[in-house]
Amino acid sequence: MKTEIRMATDPNPRTTEFLTKWDDFQLFQFTKFYWDRLEQEIEEGVDGVSSLLTYEQIFNGQEHRKVTELTDKGNRADSSKLLLSLVMEKGSRARRVMWVSFVKVHHGVPKLDKIIKEIQELGSDPFDYMNIGRGLSEVPIHLKVVQQKHKEILRVQIEILRVNTILIKEKVKILQLIDRYTELTLISKVRDRKLVEHELLARGRNHEEWRKKHLRRELEKIRTDQLFQSSFSLRKSETGSSAAVSGVPGIGITTMVQKITYDWATGKIYPHFQFVFSFKFRDLNTINCRINLRNLILFFYPYFGNVLRELWKNPEGLVFIFDGLDEFKDRIDCADNRRNTEPQFMCTDPECWCEVSNIVYSLIQHKLLPGCSVLVTSRPTALYLLEKAEISVWAEILGFVDNEQKEYFNKFFEDQAVAAAVYKHGEENEVLHTMCYNPSYCWILGLSLGPFFSQRDRKHHQVPKTITQLYSYYIYNILKNHSLEIQSPRDVFLQLGEMAFTGISEKKIVFRNGDLIKYNLQPSQFLSGFLIELLERDDYLQSVVYTFPHLTIQEFVAALAQFLTPDPKEIKELLSEADSEKDGRFEIFLRFVAGLSSPQSARPLAELLSPFLHQTTCRVIDWVKEKVEGWIGNTATEAGKRNLLNTFHYLSESQNKALAQATVGSAETLSFSGLRLTPIDCAVLSHILGLCDTIKHLDLNQCYIQCEGFQRLEYVLYKCQRLRLIYNNPGESGVQLLSAALRNPGCKIQELDLYGNDLTASAAEDLASPLRTNRSLTDLDLDHNNLGDSGVKLLSEALRERDCKIQKLCLQKNNLTDSCAKDLASALGTNLSLTVLDLDFNRLGDSGAKVLSVALQNLACKLQRLSLRGNSLTDSCAEDLASALSTNRSLTDLNLGLNRFTDQSVPALRRFILTCRTLNLIELRDNQFNQNGENQLKPLQGTRSGLRVRCEP
Repeated sequence: MKTEIRMATDPNPRTTEFLTKWDDFQLFQFTKFYWDRLEQEIEEGVDGVSSLLTYEQIFNGQEHRKVTELTDKGNRADSSKLLLSLVMEKGSRARRVMWVSFVKVHHGVPKLDKIIKEIQELGSDPFDYMNIGRGLSEVPIHLKVVQQKHKEILRVQIEILRVNTILIKEKVKILQLIDRYTELTLISKVRDRKLVEHELLARGRNHEEWRKKHLRRELEKIRTDQLFQSSFSLRKSETGSSAAVSGVPGIGITTMVQKITYDWATGKIYPHFQFVFSFKFRDLNTINCRINLRNLILFFYPYFGNVLRELWKNPEGLVFIFDGLDEFKDRIDCADNRRNTEPQFMCTDPECWCEVSNIVYSLIQHKLLPGCSVLVTSRPTALYLLEKAEISVWAEILGFVDNEQKEYFNKFFEDQAVAAAVYKHGEENEVLHTMCYNPSYCWILGLSLGPFFSQRDRKHHQVPKTITQLYSYYIYNILKNHSLEIQSPRDVFLQLGEMAFTGISEKKIVFRNGDLIKYNLQPSQFLSGFLIELLERDDYLQSVVYTFPHLTIQEFVAALAQFLTPDPKEIKELLSEADSEKDGRFEIFLRFVAGLSSPQSARPLAELLSPFLHQTTCRVIDWVKEKVEGWIGNTATEAGKRNLLNTFHYLSESQNKALAQATVGSAETLSFSGLRLTPIDCAVLSHILGLCDTIKHLDLNQCYIQCEGFQRLEYVLYKCQRLRLIYNNPGESGVQLLSAALRNPGCKIQELDLYGNDLTASAAEDLASPLRTNRSLTDLDLDHNNLGDSGVKLLSEALRERDCKIQKLCLQKNNLTDSCAKDLASALGTNLSLTVLDLDFNRLGDSGAKVLSVALQNLACKLQRLSLRGNSLTDSCAEDLASALSTNRSLTDLNLGLNRFTDQSVPALRRFILTCRTLNLIELRDNQFNQNGENQLKPLQGTRSGLRVRCEP
């Protein structure tokens, strides 16, 4: 399907001014400067640009067809690359026409619109900006030795990647960075600068939908070599360039910084930068005294000696990288005006003694060494501190997309067969697959699933299928490798879990030695198997603290402790109290608790920790049962629906079929209307529906589940009798999945509502196929879509089939014209079941109404209700309608409202109202009758028992 784009017929003179001022060589330079971005910017509008180039005779027909063929096949990236290459080959006039075309279509192509606006902001002479970084002076000979030494030391330090394992003999695995590093998708925008959701949900929620839609249409990918002095710079400044990169925990920011530094040291990126200095805020926390920039560099890079003063002379050649702003002990708030006015906060000289925070702030704001470049990384929670900073480029790590997950596992495992098996299992499991945009989840997945596919004694049918099972095997593998180190691992896990639970309650993820002592824990090899040592963010003292590798591991250990306590009497009270917290802090903890009540999740841990108490498991199951029963009929509010959905997550994690059937099995209706459902939510819902055969009505109105949601629900939708799928944007692939459900021999769907899903003729073709043979579907609502005449033609062909049982067909506002009337008339003349047809708010016109009138005269027509409201009908078709309906013996309701009938039509309307004996209701409001016409029509009401005539405004 071609992408519709809005063209500007009269381009803004300011926008096109640069085209008249620049000569051919300047335009050539500008095109090359923006080349990388243009490749992705024009993807959404490439067919429109190609059409304009063909119209201007730049492209011939064959070239245009080649470009559009690629877009039709979904290869928009290849299509845009081909278009740009062809234009560059054709020379100056082609480039100029291409830019004129960009101006014409940019309003309908968000990414291209961004570039055009940037060009407007560049001013009269953008070429100075384009040449930034090209004229840097060569490194003096006496500094080249230092530079080479610096690069070599950096290369040696960072060419290895330290990866935590669960093995006692090899707790940390040393790997080559270039062998293990997998490219992450980086976007040139930060979406939400304050992260409020749990990180398991933070990007899993609508992550697939977001990346597929917005990454292609609105958001630009940016490479790590484009963070400085590139066309992405939002703020043009002669004092230097600052970039900020954000990412949720575990997404790979620190590894990305390591790769940037490595690539510079090996000459792959930023050759015009002479020296790169990289710092971790975690390390800067150890400096608890005043210091100057010179000594700060020497503290971490002592081999620079006395040459630093030479470096200050050319700040444009320097890059400073600060990783992990969220971990810094001091507050660097760029909105704090005191830093600009009070002397103790100001640092403008690299020899000036001040606090570390003031040095970092002054570098970011280009008050210290103006002209240098600075990169700051942070989790979203601390990004607000940079809101007022002089940041040229904002970027966010989106994580793994497309085949990057597969590449990660290929590098994670030496055995590619194991890598393929782990990836395939994750891909086939909806919940696990949705988590794997984040490298840290891939890490847990690799550690947990690897043994199942690499050890012969492991049975593949026991491979984890839920998140709880996955984490159970993660802990199991740790225990297996550390089982000889401690006498009572059960007691240690109970104490550790109690500490973890307190941490969740207090939103605490960093634990000190005092915390370990409080819970009778001692640092040991066992603990360090899954507790990572790091430097505490302390004002004055450097000390060792402990943190779990990931918050979800802390939550799992806290949940596990509930099954290890010797006295479970208060477990239900504890769960209810946790559930009452509305900020979501216990949401994943509760899912883990429910999941550990499952024998599949408990079995591996019980093997090494001794069996769980039966009373605990029973009380957890009772609590889950009470929660489901409490919310199953209480979904009138959004909170009620969200609570029911959470209880479904508990049921899904528990894998307790009997419990699901006992609690949900009595319900006939499930409504999540208005609640945005994630792919994981849909997977959970699919699991519950798969266990319960009683659900007759499933209401997913405005749940925005999209194609991926339909994929998760594919195998259960056919079981419901009534499906409300309004505003879910299934796309072509989603409709194909729905079509498969309708073809299922056991299909029970009777009513299907697809209102407002942007369906096209292609979707009509997919739906028409099962309609020919489906014997259950009677009501089909396709209102407010874009089927068009061609789509209705396909549906009409299906309606003519003898086995088609459709009784009610709604086609409101589908961009229909008189061209489809003949197809509908043909269906009305042969279909013996269709009794209701709604064609409101289309453009059938008089000619379309006349064609339908002929069909209404057919004795085989069984239509009882016909609605033609808002179809531009006039007096010209009144006689045809009157003639047809005067002999019709089935029609009971007719809606002709909001048309253009005048008093001239009144005699014909009166005639068929009086002669059509089956007619009970005729709607004539919002036409163009005068008072006289209305006075002739009103008295007809009541002339026959049950007859209603509505014509008053």
